[in-house]
Amino acid sequence: MDAPSRYRWIIDPLDGTTNFAHGFPVYAVSIGVECDGALLVGVVYDPTRDELFTAETGRGAFVNGVSIAVSHTAELEAALTVTGFAYDIRDTPNNNFDHFARFALKAQGVRRTGSAALDLCYVAAGRFDGFWEVKLSPWDMAAGAVIVREAGGRITDLRGNVHSIYQPELVASNGQIHHEMLEIIGENLRS
Repeated sequence: MDAPSRYRWIIDPLDGTTNFAHGFPVYAVSIGVECDGALLVGVVYDPTRDELFTAETGRGAFVNGVSIAVSHTAELEAALTVTGFAYDIRDTPNNNFDHFARFALKAQGVRRTGSAALDLCYVAAGRFDGFWEVKLSPWDMAAGAVIVREAGGRITDLRGNVHSIYQPELVASNGQIHHEMLEIIGENLRS
């Protein structure tokens, strides 16, 4: 019998399923590749805008072959942030509403698109300054995590620890507003 492969493909064939089902044009195909537990490659394709986000560890991040980088927004009050809500929002106390309310009062703006993969890509491209979410799956984050890191961004868990796609939460940012984002989330985690 052959040894198991060191590589794992982490695929979401339709990130933003509810959007797609309703004809709302925010959805994507997301493909991540990891080797020995380390994310190496991320690819996210947005068919409605014909944008292909790609990254390979150590080689930078791109959209349609053009290099991208995170924003330079230095303060949360000038930042456009994004988040999402899990499908079980009505049935769980870990529903992200408290975080959302606090961010709405601190950031310049908060959006909710319904596609974690694209939210991460938009942080990487400087369209959003920060993103956080709870109750995510590995396929929601794998490709986008590589793309954000290669675009110069930062990703952690909600407490600022090393991020793993096998934990159901993340904070991604341009790096400059990361500490402020963690402070807001930390207020909720302590209460």
